[in-house]
Amino acid sequence: MAEDAVVATEGARRLLIPLVVAFAFFLEQLDATIITTAIPDMALSLGTTALSLNLALTAYMVTVAVFIPVSGWMADRYGMRRVFCAAIAVFTLGSVLCGVAWSLETLVAARVLQGLGGAMMTPVGRLIMLRSFARSELAQAMTFVALPAIVGPTIGPLLGGLITSTIGWRWIFFVNLPFGAAGIAFAWANVREAAFVAPQRFDILGFVMCALVAGLAEVGMEALGQRIVPLSVVLALFAAAGLLLALYIRYASRRSAPVLDLRLLRIRSFRVALLAGGVTRIGVNAVPFMLPLLLQVGFGYSPLRSGSLTFVSALGSLVVRTSSVWLLRKLGFDRLLLINTCLAAVAIALFALVGAETPHWLLLIGIFGFGVIRNVQFNSIQTLTYADIPRPSLSQATSLGSVLQQLAMSFGVSVSATLLALVAGEGGAISVADFQLVFLMLGGLTLLALPGILTLTAQDGALVSNHVRHARV
Repeated sequence: MAEDAVVATEGARRLLIPLVVAFAFFLEQLDATIITTAIPDMALSLGTTALSLNLALTAYMVTVAVFIPVSGWMADRYGMRRVFCAAIAVFTLGSVLCGVAWSLETLVAARVLQGLGGAMMTPVGRLIMLRSFARSELAQAMTFVALPAIVGPTIGPLLGGLITSTIGWRWIFFVNLPFGAAGIAFAWANVREAAFVAPQRFDILGFVMCALVAGLAEVGMEALGQRIVPLSVVLALFAAAGLLLALYIRYASRRSAPVLDLRLLRIRSFRVALLAGGVTRIGVNAVPFMLPLLLQVGFGYSPLRSGSLTFVSALGSLVVRTSSVWLLRKLGFDRLLLINTCLAAVAIALFALVGAETPHWLLLIGIFGFGVIRNVQFNSIQTLTYADIPRPSLSQATSLGSVLQQLAMSFGVSVSATLLALVAGEGGAISVADFQLVFLMLGGLTLLALPGILTLTAQDGALVSNHVRHARV
């Protein structure tokens, strides 16, 4: 595996390296938020239902999760700069093909191609950051990376609503083209390679097993929500995924370099950030999918009107972004995540109180507050994930961490869509009451992360948070 040092934190490169990585984050975040506002119009144009369009979202996320394990090996084998630039190019090509899709099937296929690019783009960008900054500088550097990237979610819903209401939803994908071209040029000019040794042979069998686990679980979730096969088939899919996972755990424990090294989960901060943090990601990432549907399908709002409300969530993220480092230093990861997870559950559940008569100013306060809470959660978990990982294990940790985080995000969409379909019943017509019940269920689901978070101590991630407190015994 590659070792750690890229000489990139001297002078101007303290600014340039985070900006390069932020380009990748910007592309993904813009794409993720711009599409949600357009889902009802896309469904009408492609001759399908709004709930079925969740497949276009989850197809991308699962593809990213499946192919992320290749990213660390590719970066070590061919160099971070080459892989990073190629990933942006593939992602941009996939975006263009999404814009010309003529059916749900062709859109999903284009999203899969987009996911292949995304699988390399963000993890390798994160690896560039991890190899470019000392641990004591990492929290500040990660926060700075997220500042340009937050522009994507800030303008995404509003831009998506504006584009969909004026020139059509297809242009929400074409908008990635100039950003992708700029990102490639910027990365090629500024990223420098680390000294590296040839990586070990890629674990193809382990990769296939992991891909099947993720694929079977996602297909089972989609089949459950769409009711396209009997329940016995759905249960068989989940059982097969569970069996394959058990087989992979046994297989990986006997290999020196498995595609996903689950032994890293023995590190408590890494384990809690991925497993307990994954539970919170399911609930928190369901809201950007659910809220535009509530506003447009439930209340009959236009895409532009819906986007003008939901984009306030990203403004909340922007406001709290500069406070994240201070909060970590003041509270530590253990206290901050405990408090914020409870707040996240409450914020999600409060959307169950939203009705057509709810004043816009009150809805805006709720969306803004959720954005603040979501960003604190995301930034804290993201930083904790790699806080205590030994540098020689960063490639493996980045792969495993990115896979589990991406799967949690995809399950946020698929779980909420499945719950909505099950609550709505056989008729398929979704009422406002159905949305409200699902928001309550998602809030309760988020609280399931608490037992894991309670195992954290003051020492976990202390080198990154710079928090000083006597550890709990």
